[in-house]
Amino acid sequence: MMANKASKKGFVVAGLLLGILMAAMDNTIVATAMGTIVGDLGGLDQFIWVTSAYMIASVAGMPIFGKLSDMYGRKRFFMAGLLIFIVGSILCGTAHDMVQLSIYRAIQGLGGGALMPIAFTIMFDSFPPEKRGKMSGLFGAVFGISSVFGPLLGAYLTDYLDWRWVFYVNIPLGLAALFFVFRFYFESMERREQKIDWAGAILLVSSVLCLMFALELGGKEIDWTSPLMFLLFGGFAVFLAFFIYVEKKASDPIISFSLFKNRLFAASQGAGFFYGSAFILGTIFIPIFVQGVYGGSATNAGLILTPMMLGSVAGSQIGGGFAAKTSYRNLMIISALFFITGIYLLSTLTAETPRILVTVFMAIMGLGVGFSFPLLSMASIHGISMRQRGTANSTNAFFRSIGMTLGITIFGTIQNNLFIDKLTKAFPDFSKFSPTGDTRALLSASARANIPKDVLAQISKSMAESISSMFGWSLIAAVLALVFVLLMPNNRLETSQKPSAAHAMKKPGMAE
Repeated sequence: MMANKASKKGFVVAGLLLGILMAAMDNTIVATAMGTIVGDLGGLDQFIWVTSAYMIASVAGMPIFGKLSDMYGRKRFFMAGLLIFIVGSILCGTAHDMVQLSIYRAIQGLGGGALMPIAFTIMFDSFPPEKRGKMSGLFGAVFGISSVFGPLLGAYLTDYLDWRWVFYVNIPLGLAALFFVFRFYFESMERREQKIDWAGAILLVSSVLCLMFALELGGKEIDWTSPLMFLLFGGFAVFLAFFIYVEKKASDPIISFSLFKNRLFAASQGAGFFYGSAFILGTIFIPIFVQGVYGGSATNAGLILTPMMLGSVAGSQIGGGFAAKTSYRNLMIISALFFITGIYLLSTLTAETPRILVTVFMAIMGLGVGFSFPLLSMASIHGISMRQRGTANSTNAFFRSIGMTLGITIFGTIQNNLFIDKLTKAFPDFSKFSPTGDTRALLSASARANIPKDVLAQISKSMAESISSMFGWSLIAAVLALVFVLLMPNNRLETSQKPSAAHAMKKPGMAE
């Protein structure tokens, strides 16, 4: 009987891990194929929406799905997220132009917004405290793997099959996850009548939409100083202010501000925000560094992320395994020190830096980030009642995602401006090598073959200096992450031998 229960839980975990894998790697797998997609569908001026639509829909949906899972159960909304994601993936694979693809990506993103936070919540509901550290480490490792595996898989599918397979690959994965969760996961949550906070949901989505549109379009399709940009940021501020006002008065708010009275929860959100804003830079700009400085294909450039993946997997396992032996704070201090060290080392990169050193630097950064995946998730729901776990986990995912978006926008703008300034000083007419103004065009093998060697050497030097300077600026975010870590109290994962009050109130029959 016990073996039967264990096997059922094993299938549930497999379904949850597949859901996390799909949602976490979707943007990275698509980014690798974007050049081919633009070449096939056209719409160079619209390609930004392929990524933006997914991010906007996903971030906006996270807190809403998290709240709904608290109100009406995890299973139905995790399965709904899977179905929406699968349908969106099928539609993306059939797109005939960039507008269609962007709309279908928004559908995908809506489903993705449900998968990650609810998957972590189901895991915490399903396993006793003494096993949560190990399971959190496993879930965090999959999240880390996805950020590195995505670009490699995207490059392989695009090169050897067709770009549409970067979407179709989600179909068998999603159907397997759907079957495992539908067949083997059972929950017996007592439910009470609650009102859906429609006003809060609408205001939150409106606020997030304004912010995400501003961040994704600013400096690309819309000038930062344009009236429309001021309108978007103004709309974000106004909707956010009304959202806070409404939530404080709502009986069942989408995001409960009472959670932030919990010091551990509040500090975890701040740490997650700044981890996200700095971590994402490594996955995006180190392959650009390798391709722009050392040369080579996008696939080979993506392989440089493998050390970071291995480091993050190791960090996730260590962090989750030691969560019951010492406090979240102590482990996160170790994480932050590795994280800061890795980013500092990346800020010393030059065009002459040996590739083996880049590998070592990436592994150190990955080790630091890996700790944070399980630990911040566990800290976010520590002492939180079962009925608020979905909200707590979705809030954690929400803040990390917003941090990633801000990090890409702010530090990416810094890098691009530094790169252009350095090239403009060296070659006032360098734009003839990249007539579209997109500096990424200088990374392709065909473009580099047509550039004189002395000019190419200067481009490589400028690329290296701009990226290393950007990592130097991102140290600010890494240090702020450490500040929030230091603000965490000394709570640790409690085992069943010493149950917390929240665990003592747990309803029987969860995920048996």
